[in-house]
Amino acid sequence: MPKGSMQKGADRSSAPEYKLYSYAEQEAAIAHICRYTRTGRRAGRGQNFTYNDVIFTADTETSKTGPDRYDAKGNYIPQENIVVAWTLSAVSDRGIICTVYGSRPSEFCYFLDLLQDALQGEKTYIFFHNLAYDFTFLERFLFDIFGYPENQLNTKPHYPVSVEFGNGIILRDSLIIAQKKLEKWADELDVVHKKAVGKWDYNVFRDQSGKFTADELQYIEQDTLALAECLEKLRIQLHKHVYSLPMTATGILREETRKEGRKNRARDRFLRVAPSYDLYTRKLLPGYHGGYVHNNRHAAGWIWKDDPTCYDFASSYPFRILVDNFPKERFRKLPDQLPPAEILQYADSTAFVFNFYAEQIELKDPDFPMPTLQLSKCIKSMNAITDNGRILQADAVDIVLTEVDLKLIHRFYKWDQAVCYDVYAAAKGPLPRWFRDMTYRLFHDKTMLKGGDPVEYSLAKARLNSLYGMCCQKSIRPEIIEDYTTGDYTIEESEDKDKYQEYLNNQNTILPYFWGVWVTAYAMEALFDLGACVDPSGVWLYSDTDSVYACGWDQEKVAAYNERQKDRLKAAGYNAVMKDAREYWPGVAELDGQYKEFIGLHSKCYAVRKTDGQIKITVAGVPKKGAACLKNDLANFQDGFVFPGKETGKLTHYYVMRQEPVLENGIEKGNSVDLHACDYAISNLGIFDLFKVLGTEEIEMQVYDNE
Repeated sequence: MPKGSMQKGADRSSAPEYKLYSYAEQEAAIAHICRYTRTGRRAGRGQNFTYNDVIFTADTETSKTGPDRYDAKGNYIPQENIVVAWTLSAVSDRGIICTVYGSRPSEFCYFLDLLQDALQGEKTYIFFHNLAYDFTFLERFLFDIFGYPENQLNTKPHYPVSVEFGNGIILRDSLIIAQKKLEKWADELDVVHKKAVGKWDYNVFRDQSGKFTADELQYIEQDTLALAECLEKLRIQLHKHVYSLPMTATGILREETRKEGRKNRARDRFLRVAPSYDLYTRKLLPGYHGGYVHNNRHAAGWIWKDDPTCYDFASSYPFRILVDNFPKERFRKLPDQLPPAEILQYADSTAFVFNFYAEQIELKDPDFPMPTLQLSKCIKSMNAITDNGRILQADAVDIVLTEVDLKLIHRFYKWDQAVCYDVYAAAKGPLPRWFRDMTYRLFHDKTMLKGGDPVEYSLAKARLNSLYGMCCQKSIRPEIIEDYTTGDYTIEESEDKDKYQEYLNNQNTILPYFWGVWVTAYAMEALFDLGACVDPSGVWLYSDTDSVYACGWDQEKVAAYNERQKDRLKAAGYNAVMKDAREYWPGVAELDGQYKEFIGLHSKCYAVRKTDGQIKITVAGVPKKGAACLKNDLANFQDGFVFPGKETGKLTHYYVMRQEPVLENGIEKGNSVDLHACDYAISNLGIFDLFKVLGTEEIEMQVYDNE
C-alpha cells in the first residue's frame, strides 16, 4: 500500500464518525483512520521528525487452552497461554475515530504494519495499559515483521515502558503514567467509556476463532476506548502533543520544574553543591532509606479493641521540603573521626554523612516497640538480635547515617563505645525559595481542587507527589537489557565514573540527589515525634511512613505537636490553604481512621475492623478483597492463615518463552505469561523468643581498627 494513499481527498474539518471494524475490514478501517489523522512535526533539541497526531491505544485478551495441570507431587505445571482477542482504538482531538478488533496476534502486527505504511507521519505512538503483559505475548510476532527494536526502555526485568521499532512504531506503557488500574483511572477521570467489568469470563478456555458474544465484544472494545479517552484528557490538561506525553508519573512535573529552575539559576546552584562520584556511591546511596514501617512486637497477634486510632501527616514529604534545612554547599571531608556527641552538637546548623560504628549497642528501653536501626542497611553487624529487620541489640554495627538519623539512634539506643568516621560535612539552610514556593503552590492547587474536576485533581496530586520523587532518582541507573533471542533480562549495575560525569554535565540536572536523602530522614524523625504523642498508658501499635496506629492518644500532645508544625510553616513564610471555610495545613497530624479492632503481625501485615463493622486488610501481596477470607473474624488473622488465591485474586507469573512464533493445531503461539492463582500464608515474623536466641547464638567480639 503506497504511503499516504488512504489520505487523498480526506475531509479534515468534520468530527469523526465512530466505527467498529473487524480485522476483515482492515482496508476500510485504515482509510477511516487516515481520513482523520493529522501529521505533526517535532523539531528542536536534536530531534526532527514527523508524527501521526492521533492517540492509538491497544490491548490483548489471553486465555489458557485447558484446565490446570499438576505433577505427582501436586506442583502446578505452567502452561502456554494464547492471545484470543485484540483491539486498537484511535482518538484525535476531535473525538474517537474507530476501534479495530481481531483474534490472532499476527493479525494485530500485520494491521500495524499496514497502518504505519498508510499514515504520512514517520512515528506512530501506541499505548498499552500494562505494556509488560501484552508485549510478552506479542513480541515474537512483532519481531517477525518489524525486526528487533531499535530502542527499549525497561524499569525492571519483563517490564518495558517504551519499545521503538525501526519502522517508526513506538509502543508506550500508560500504567506507569496513571499509577492505577484502568478501571479506577477511567472512573476518576469520568470518561465516557468505562471498563465493561464482568462482561468477559476469564474461566472460559478460548481459541482464536474470532467469535465473540455481544458482551465479550463490548468488553474488549471499551478497554481501549476508555484508555484512549483517559490519555486524551491527560494530553489536553497537560497541553502536550502525543509524542511529548510524559513517560512516567514523575515526568508530568519534570519539565515544569526545569523551566522554573532555569529562571532561578538552579543549574548553577546544583554545580556548586554536586557531590563527587566517591561521595555519591560510598555515602549518599547507602545513606538513603525509605519510610519507616514496623509493627509493635509486643502487640503482635493480639486483637486491640481500646479505640485503635490512626493519625497520619498531611503531605509529609512536601512539608519537609518547605520547613527543614538541607545541605547548601559542597560536602567537605573532615580529617578526623568524631564522637557522636560532637555531631549532635552541630546537627542543627551542619549536615553530616558518615559511618557510625558502635559496640554493645542496645535499646535504652528493652520494651520500646519501634526500634530504628535497620539491619539490612548495616555495612557490618555482629550478633545482632532483630525484630522484623530492626536491631534490638548487637555486639557491633557499622552503618552509614546522616546527622538526622543519628539523633534518632541517640534518642533510643545506648552503647559502650561509638565513633563516627569517614565524615563529610556541609552547612545547612533552607531549600531554594523557588523550589519551596513551587511545592507550596502545588499543595495549594491540590487542596483547592478537592471535590472538583477529577482530571485536574488527579494531575495536581501527581504533581505534588512527584516533587520528592525527582529528588531521589539515582544519578546512575542500572541498564536492564532484554536478550531478544531468549527473552531473558540482565541487569547491568554501573559504577562508571564517566556515566556519573554525564549526569553532572546534563543541562537538565538541577535537583541534587541528597535532597531526597534528607527528606526521608526528617520524615522518619517526625514519625517518632508523632508516636511520642501516644499516652504512656496507651499502646503504639503500628507505623507506616507517615502514619501511626495506636490505642490511647494524648490529644493535648497531638494538638501541641500540630501547633508547632504550623508555627514552623509560618516561620518559613507559608500559611494554611483555605477552602470552604476550612484550613488545610501540610505537615500536621490528621485523624485518618478510628476502628473497633486492630491486629498486626509485622510490617505490611495488619487488619482493622472499621466502625461500620467492615474488615480491611493490608497484607503485602494480597489484594484488599482478601479481607472476606477472614470470615468477619479478626481472630483468624494469625500465623499460618492462608489466603486462597482463587478467592483473593492473587496471581503468580510463570513465563513460557519461545524463540520464534509457531502455529500448532491452528493456534498461533509465542511467548506467554501464565497467571495462576497463588495462595498466601501469613506469618508472625515480628514475634520471637528473645531468651531462646540469647541462649543459642554464639557471641563473638572483635577489635575494630579505627585507622
